[in-house]
Amino acid sequence: MALLACILAALALFTTPLVAANADTSAAVKEIDRATNASLLWGPYKPNLYFGVRPRIPKSLAVGLMWAKVEDYTSVQHNFRHTCEQHEGMAGYGWDAFDPRRGGRQTIHDAGNQIDISTEFVKIPGGEHGGSWAVRVKGTPRPDAPENLKTTVITYASLEGLGNVGVKDDNAEEPGYQGDVNFLGQTPELGKFVLKVTKGKGEHPGEEHPEYQKKPLDHTFVHSFQVPEQAIWQVKNVLFAHLKQNVEACVEEYGQEHMPPPEQIYTIINKPGLGSLHLVQKVFEGAFEFDVLYSSASAPKEVTSEVVTEEIKAITGDFSKRYDEVLKPQAPFDDEHYEEFSKSLFSNLVGGIGYFYGDEVVDRSYDPAYEDEDEGFWEQAAEARARNEPKLEGPYELFTSIPSRPFFPRGFLWDEGFHLLPIVDWDIDLTLQIIKSWFNLMDDDGWIAREQILGAEARSKVPAEFQVQYPHYANPPTLFFILCAFTEKLKSEVLSTDQETVAGQAGSLYLQNHAAAVQYLKDLYPLLKKHYFWFRKTQQGDIKSYDREAFSSKEGYRWRGRTPRHILTSGLDDYPRAQPPHPGELHVDLISWIGMMTRSIKDIASFLGEDDDVDEYAKYYEAIVRNIDDLHWSALHQAYCDATVDAYEESTLVCHKGYISLFPYLLGLVSSDDKLGAVLDLLADPDELWSDHGLRSLSRRDALYGTDENYWRSPVWLNINYLAVAALHGTATNATSPHAARAAALYNDLRRNLVDTVFDSWQDTGFAWEQYDPDTGKGQRTQHFTGWTSLVAKIAAMPEVKVAKWADADSRHDEL
Repeated sequence: MALLACILAALALFTTPLVAANADTSAAVKEIDRATNASLLWGPYKPNLYFGVRPRIPKSLAVGLMWAKVEDYTSVQHNFRHTCEQHEGMAGYGWDAFDPRRGGRQTIHDAGNQIDISTEFVKIPGGEHGGSWAVRVKGTPRPDAPENLKTTVITYASLEGLGNVGVKDDNAEEPGYQGDVNFLGQTPELGKFVLKVTKGKGEHPGEEHPEYQKKPLDHTFVHSFQVPEQAIWQVKNVLFAHLKQNVEACVEEYGQEHMPPPEQIYTIINKPGLGSLHLVQKVFEGAFEFDVLYSSASAPKEVTSEVVTEEIKAITGDFSKRYDEVLKPQAPFDDEHYEEFSKSLFSNLVGGIGYFYGDEVVDRSYDPAYEDEDEGFWEQAAEARARNEPKLEGPYELFTSIPSRPFFPRGFLWDEGFHLLPIVDWDIDLTLQIIKSWFNLMDDDGWIAREQILGAEARSKVPAEFQVQYPHYANPPTLFFILCAFTEKLKSEVLSTDQETVAGQAGSLYLQNHAAAVQYLKDLYPLLKKHYFWFRKTQQGDIKSYDREAFSSKEGYRWRGRTPRHILTSGLDDYPRAQPPHPGELHVDLISWIGMMTRSIKDIASFLGEDDDVDEYAKYYEAIVRNIDDLHWSALHQAYCDATVDAYEESTLVCHKGYISLFPYLLGLVSSDDKLGAVLDLLADPDELWSDHGLRSLSRRDALYGTDENYWRSPVWLNINYLAVAALHGTATNATSPHAARAAALYNDLRRNLVDTVFDSWQDTGFAWEQYDPDTGKGQRTQHFTGWTSLVAKIAAMPEVKVAKWADADSRHDEL
């Protein structure tokens, strides 16, 4: 419970002395990076596709999969699966078990095409170029499918950048290949390799058009294209353009009334050779299976189908064993149904990790209107955005987990910290790679774009008005959760430098090498510090101009990017705020985030021996905690609220009770037992935030409850609910808190409500969802939202807390 440990340590400094770095420290860090990259080089790092493999190399080889039912002429183009899409006729899909360093099994329940597709992906270490890998593709007709269901399946390989890929035997006699298809390739980063698509198993349609004997469907067809690099990701368009030519030729030759059957019409022309894009097509009748085998020439031996069979069995068995050690659901969720559910959500979270490379759209005009200093600032900012011309910057690269494969297949800064909370328990070295990747995106001022839309493929999923990034826009700094967790692990782990352990399987290479772990933080610390001060500077609020009484005249903050309807930068989008917006307003959620950020960087500085910085951060932290009460506590409403300026230019509080009212508690910044009691009252009241399905985002009593977009105005969100569960657990297990017994009961009930809500909806629909209806528990908005909703796996793994009433603090302490 890494976040919990951070919350409980909120008022204490970590004073472990810094281990002196020796001459081998830098070499150790490089060796850890090398070992990590070897096991993480390849993966299903194109999560926007139902299946797409690529290495963490900017321009390189990629392999993907497409398929469709070919029972009639009209529905084929609508049923061709490639990119993950919402409401595309799926009865659920995703990884059943997945380890980023080894592989796993994905099942795609394609109800629209009446077939279930499984992709079993394995990685085989060895050699100098990240090892080899393979995927076994299986198709199983669904119960409602016709007995002779016809399915066409296309595997493709594309290559960007330097190098080449070609068919080993490009002189195969027409009409195609009767055995395996072998490609040879080489790139500077991957060296030489062999890519094989096996013949596989399965029946093929045999009845052919009397005059159309050119394409017996027990053959495999290969077509090689030379596609411009900027369009190489548009594989489906290339396929459709090619098939269109084939269909038109058949219409001309046979006429509309005498056309060959669709399974023969919708096949590619066999034309293998060199190219930047290669399509490999098979047509099956009923069930099928085949393998795609990638063998690095530097590996000891080529991958075979027999090796794939052995590895799949080993990986799934090892995954289950390790899951029981790390994230096994605890009572009352300790049965096989919840375990399958928990494994699925976690596997989809880590199976949604992607590697992205490309340019992004940025407005660096630094228009004065963006300072939001005048009344009506949002209108001035809108005019400035309209007249300023954003430009492409980059290219950049990012290794990140994503919120949703069909709808949000890109990096989101505030989502990422939540994504990594379960992953840090599984593989801390992987999380450190992801964090480093994010901080490498920082500009010279300390800004990291809150949404990473890198390259044309990523932009194809985003409306133009949301593509531009602005260097004065912030986002909640949730990556500090993970850095806090890392320092906590460094305190608690028993370190051993002589025990051989494989990162990501039985331990962390960084936790085994204390000096290397320290060096990682030392290398990152200047970037953390720069980002921290960028945050404080750009999101500064105005305390002095409005005669506000507060401990500090500086510690007040407001989100930039505000409009009357939204503060997208806060992450809470349409959550009600003061109306109209005012340059003097202050946001309680933002000062809470900066308080958490301050505490975290203070602890890191203490660990690194940066004593002067520790003193500075400690002063900021004390001022922030006191100013939260001075600027944001409403004695009238007994809640934390946003502050604004009224028509008489006087400071006033605007209280829309809901998630923002909880933030000081969620992030460990409430110092008063009386105020904590009021927070628990708000949280526990069914007429306010409590529901049978989790905490509502806005109080049921608020006049704006459920109105307008109703995005953050009633629904249950798992990320904020997770913070509430962790905070309640901290209070429940605090032997000195007078609210311990009450917090324990709330913790147990909230935990049960959340897990059952997500579980029931998952069983009904086959999906995790972006948010949940507080009245019905129904999942809603974005489908297959396996980002922070997967936190429910971590919630299920938390223990129940025994609820008791104690006569005094000593007996309470003994019980706990």
